[in-house]
Amino acid sequence: MSLTESKHKEIIASCKSIYEKKLRDYGPSWRILRLASLTDQIFIKARRIRTIQEHADPRISDSQESEFIGIINYSIIALIQIELGVFELGDEIGNLDLKFSDALKHYDHQVDKSFQLMQDKNHDYGEAWKEMRLAGLTDLIIQKLFRIKNIDSNQGKTLVSEGVESNYTDIINYSVFALIHLGNR
Repeated sequence: MSLTESKHKEIIASCKSIYEKKLRDYGPSWRILRLASLTDQIFIKARRIRTIQEHADPRISDSQESEFIGIINYSIIALIQIELGVFELGDEIGNLDLKFSDALKHYDHQVDKSFQLMQDKNHDYGEAWKEMRLAGLTDLIIQKLFRIKNIDSNQGKTLVSEGVESNYTDIINYSVFALIHLGNR
């Protein structure tokens, strides 16, 4: 296993630990979130990271690292929502339809897909991300979010471009790469 692959697994394990703890605290309350809401949550975090990168005096103590972890987890949740569909509010709210163990299985499934894509792209691109700067990764995440919003405005239709799933998966991997860079400082 390459260093990138082992770092990816280490970072995702940390992200999953937070996901599990929040799942225990709140249950699968995120099941009611539509993709637009999840995309906006990710955008808020990416925008905050960019603000931190541009201004050295943040007033809130959350670090770039914690925001990238949030981006990863919200992106995985978005992919789960695409797969399962959004929980209907007409249903009994105390009876959200996802057991703890199933929520973890779905998380792992999306992680496996993103890991495979990362391996494939690293093979084809020669791990070019290592030469990228943190600001570039942040901007690419924001660009992907604008792409997702535009695809959403087009009712999910694209002419020649990849769909929203690919963009969320790229966001996960760009965030992992950013966390590797931050850990190497």
